[in-house]
Amino acid sequence: MAVTPAIFLDKDGTLIHDIPYNVDLNRITLRDGTREGLQALHQRGYKLIVITNQSGVARGYFPESAIALVEAKLRALLAPIPLAGFYYCPHHPQGAIAPYAVTCGCRKPKPGMLLNAAQRHNVDLSESWFIGDILNDVEAGNRAGCRTILIDNGNETEWDMSTPERQYTHRAQDIAQAATLISRAARHVPT
Repeated sequence: MAVTPAIFLDKDGTLIHDIPYNVDLNRITLRDGTREGLQALHQRGYKLIVITNQSGVARGYFPESAIALVEAKLRALLAPIPLAGFYYCPHHPQGAIAPYAVTCGCRKPKPGMLLNAAQRHNVDLSESWFIGDILNDVEAGNRAGCRTILIDNGNETEWDMSTPERQYTHRAQDIAQAATLISRAARHVPT
């Protein structure tokens, strides 16, 4: 099976408007530029894979089963643009729900979800990108071996760029602009 590149995507604040701990399907809406950008990346042959922390499960704000409904809503909003995968981390070390109140290898900025997705989807990480709206997304992407784009929409508040892992490759206003930057920087054109 051929190895292919992917675009890994944070969900909240990147693809959809960031409403903390939201599982209300009526409040899930795409950010401007999302459809156009993802369509362009899909047409270039990139696999599109969502990578999202969902600590609301560990904190007891909603059950893990609610995430499947959120995924279905996101897929419906993006149709006919396909998502190759949807990966989430329900953990948080200070969680209130015992099975989820753990330190894990999947919670961003750790790269576990990306590495798992890359293995399952036969992804070439060196030709892939991670797009997110905070530096923990950037760090996860860099630690997995991807290039990174920070969607600079005001959601990053700490701006701790003290390590190389927190340095982004590019900065963009939305997914549409990120898609343009990726197209210009592509070392490899997916088939």
